[in-house]
Amino acid sequence: MEKKQNNTGMQENLESNLEDNISRIKHKLIVISGKGGVGKSTVSVNLAYGLASSGFKVGILDVDIHGPSIAKMLGIEGRTLTVPEGKKRPGPVKVSENMFALSIAFLIANPDEPIVWRGPLKMGAIKQFLQDIEWPELDFLIIDSPPGTGDEPLSVIQLIKDLSGSIIVSTPQDVALLDARKTIKFSQKLHVPVLGIIENMGKFTCPHCGEAIDIFKGLGVEKAAKDFNIEILGKIPIDMKISEMGDKGGSFIDVYRETDSAREMKKIVNRIIEKL
Repeated sequence: MEKKQNNTGMQENLESNLEDNISRIKHKLIVISGKGGVGKSTVSVNLAYGLASSGFKVGILDVDIHGPSIAKMLGIEGRTLTVPEGKKRPGPVKVSENMFALSIAFLIANPDEPIVWRGPLKMGAIKQFLQDIEWPELDFLIIDSPPGTGDEPLSVIQLIKDLSGSIIVSTPQDVALLDARKTIKFSQKLHVPVLGIIENMGKFTCPHCGEAIDIFKGLGVEKAAKDFNIEILGKIPIDMKISEMGDKGGSFIDVYRETDSAREMKKIVNRIIEKL
């Protein structure tokens, strides 16, 4: 009986930690896509940087358990979690004065080692990210999830019951929107407001002749926005510097602020701020 009471008390404390953490975060946004390779993590990182450079305190949570990339894209690979002085629980990794990040990459000694987990283990890890880590007070938490509508985004929505909204990322071609439309329905079924769609990898401007070329042709984004009555938050052109900065680790939206892609990203950030 005493052991059962102790376990009950411990569970109540953990649930209290979860509620306490979530209550200190004003806006929680989940970034999702129907398929891989559309630049969702790139968008997540630059949204976080853009919000941080606008003066907000921002966290970015990578819930892609099998393929975490946020640590590399932020330039903080190899960092580990530490317990701040005067605290009992570890905090997220500090990226800058007003930006913090958490990824399973901070808990893996060898980045080449695969994580071979089924659904319950993944949900347990995500719950620990939200419950056992002492998050600071934040204006925004950007949650970068793996492609699709599986365990990870579902776990986030079940654990954070007051998500401010979802942001859908897709490339222009119709085949990408076949899956993106499912993420819109996924959000609606789970009563998560869809803030809008971001079209990534749009036009490419030739550096030699200046001609704008549609690498991925299609009108899928416009059709999905019309069919579901949701907003297109922005259309980010292709820029080779985006991938270069992602590999190097850093803020494309700040370093290359005068490029068309960075200006479009900044417009998207401002639109999100307006909507919330």
